[in-house]
Amino acid sequence: MRFLFLIQGEGRGHLTQALSFAALLKKEQHELVGVVVGKSPRRQVPDFFLQKIGVAVTPVESPNFETDGSEKKILLGKTIRKSLAKLPNYWTSLQKIHALVQDTQPEVVVNFYEPLAGLYNLLFAPKIAFWAIGHQYLEGHPEFAFVPNRELEKFLFRLHTRFTAWGASERLALSFLPKKDSNGVQVVPPLLRQEVKELTVSQEDFYLTYMVNPGYAEEVLTFARNNPEVHIKAFWDKKGAAENECPLPNLSFHQVNDQQFLVAMAACKGLICTAGFESVCEAMYLGKPVVMVPIAGQYEQACNALDGEQSGAGKKADFFDFKLLTSLSLPDANQTKSYQEWAESWPTAFRKLVHKLESEPKKDSPEFVYVSS
Repeated sequence: MRFLFLIQGEGRGHLTQALSFAALLKKEQHELVGVVVGKSPRRQVPDFFLQKIGVAVTPVESPNFETDGSEKKILLGKTIRKSLAKLPNYWTSLQKIHALVQDTQPEVVVNFYEPLAGLYNLLFAPKIAFWAIGHQYLEGHPEFAFVPNRELEKFLFRLHTRFTAWGASERLALSFLPKKDSNGVQVVPPLLRQEVKELTVSQEDFYLTYMVNPGYAEEVLTFARNNPEVHIKAFWDKKGAAENECPLPNLSFHQVNDQQFLVAMAACKGLICTAGFESVCEAMYLGKPVVMVPIAGQYEQACNALDGEQSGAGKKADFFDFKLLTSLSLPDANQTKSYQEWAESWPTAFRKLVHKLESEPKKDSPEFVYVSS
């Protein structure tokens, strides 16, 4: 069976999920025929992804969150204004996607939370199976916990998430822990790459941090300056920064290098990161304590942190609170083992999906589901 990927390329999470899924396809003797990565002008597709995905990558300009001057807080109004101004650019991106679909003739399009995928499905209505994969799709599950008292942000998050899955035949919700399928949402394990599972776990004298937005570096610098006994290794993707910087004897900054980051995670005493999904899952698999810091103004990450805390992944915090991280003990060994078994169950879930696709006809037209707050 032939698969095409559409990937939201900001940050590393969706990219590493796609790498894991590509390896699964190969192992199950299916074919990945093309990859589209949606990105913004301020970020490039990382080299580690280009080197490992195994097929040509088509980058396209795609909507992305806009931040404040300090590159920390998400500004919703600015994001909407800039996205509207770039509609002609996004139309060009949609045409590139359609040309690739026509050229590669996939049987399944897999969307890793790229917003243009929903728009493409709406406007071009290709007669192809469409799978939407992401932790965000848990929002449709009755057990998902939303951050309270932020109703407008909740509505917009759910609306955006449903839109990315417009016309999807499968909504596959990556989850920290197993849950029963419900409301058209199929709960599936995290997509962890084989490299994570083959790491040798140790505990060296440093803490690890990863920042999607480099504006959080000042918080890390301040803590390291005031706590010289705590050693920190930080990864970021700050444009124009050196490959490695050591502003303090106990603090180093490194440009995102996927292999180096994984090796550091296996060796660290704990991880503090913005509240994405993938890095937290990797830390859980390796039995590392985690502190999750939602990006200011990004409701999705606030929900991620809440879900992660309730799932036993670690603790949530409002800032890069290394004091909290240093106070956390290692996760229970039985809990880590159960999580590893859950993460290893993807092949079974995938075979069920393929069997279902082969035995059921594809619906002729997508149907949009109204999202209530």
